[in-house]
Amino acid sequence: MPRSTKITSPLVSIVIPTLRRPGPLALAAASALAQDLEGLSAELVVVDNDPDASARPQVAALAKAGPLVVHYVHAAEPGVANARNAGVAAANGAFIAFLDDDEIAPPDWLRGLIEVQRLFDADAVFGPVRAKLPDTPLKHRDYFGAFFARQGPEEACTILDGPGCGNSLVRKDALPPGPEPFSRERNGIGGEDDLLFAAMKTAGARFAWAPDAWVWEEPEPSRLALAYTQRRAFAFGQGPCSAAAAQGGAAWIKVPLWMAFGAMQVILYGGRAMIDWAARSPDLAFTLDRVAQGLGKILWFPPFKIGFYGQGALATPQPQFSTDPISGETHERHHPLDARSGAGLRPRQPDLPARTA
Repeated sequence: MPRSTKITSPLVSIVIPTLRRPGPLALAAASALAQDLEGLSAELVVVDNDPDASARPQVAALAKAGPLVVHYVHAAEPGVANARNAGVAAANGAFIAFLDDDEIAPPDWLRGLIEVQRLFDADAVFGPVRAKLPDTPLKHRDYFGAFFARQGPEEACTILDGPGCGNSLVRKDALPPGPEPFSRERNGIGGEDDLLFAAMKTAGARFAWAPDAWVWEEPEPSRLALAYTQRRAFAFGQGPCSAAAAQGGAAWIKVPLWMAFGAMQVILYGGRAMIDWAARSPDLAFTLDRVAQGLGKILWFPPFKIGFYGQGALATPQPQFSTDPISGETHERHHPLDARSGAGLRPRQPDLPARTA
């Protein structure tokens, strides 16, 4: 296929997983192809997580357009970890830049990530996510703006934890050994990136924050509803207990502790929610989010498990609480609300700066 630039050993592989979302994919891929590289070399890897390979013609058209080498990867078994693992396996770059298929990157996005990586010799770099909401009237606008965003410090710095895969740059050699760095056990429920970055942290990886390497995220209109975000908050709350149970052994002691903490969240924030409702407070949606997270910690086991990833778009029997049937999710969505003890109602980025430039 003709391309304007031939790259044999790209420095950065931009990986976009997708599942039956041609419209958002077109915008995300176009933003990747429009990067101002200024001497950097790059390639684009699109991972089609649809069993029917529906994105193949669209990616073929992208490959003809250039200017980057474009690789099509078919990960036929739906699942967020499957899609990410396939992207990692196909990536030729020393670094992998993860961009979700509902994210749009400005032209200087990739350079911003690379600059901070070089500044701190980081193994993984993360950038902000800005929610792009419709201009029409929207109830709970502040809450949705926070929910679909990721905030952080105004200066480049090292950070203690990896806040999520969307809009990140990872040194490929720093990934755990083996063909599947992302846990397949998290395919349906997400959190595979949390497990990956926790393993990297244990191995001594250095994480950094790139405040200027931001991306837009434009959520689907169907997701701008409390019915959707509360399900996601519930699933997010299930994470700590599910992770502890999966580890087994001594880690099981954490399960009742997290469940007790969840009960406290339900009681405290449940009371606050009634006050917010009576006062018509703009914080009501934030408070309900905390209640849903608490319920998730209590009801973390089957049949209450929520499956989001790679399920909604497929014409197969759907698990309880699955997402809308219009489109599927093939990536772990960052959650902007800190679920740690003592956190306030407003979103904040946990454990951010450890050291500034």
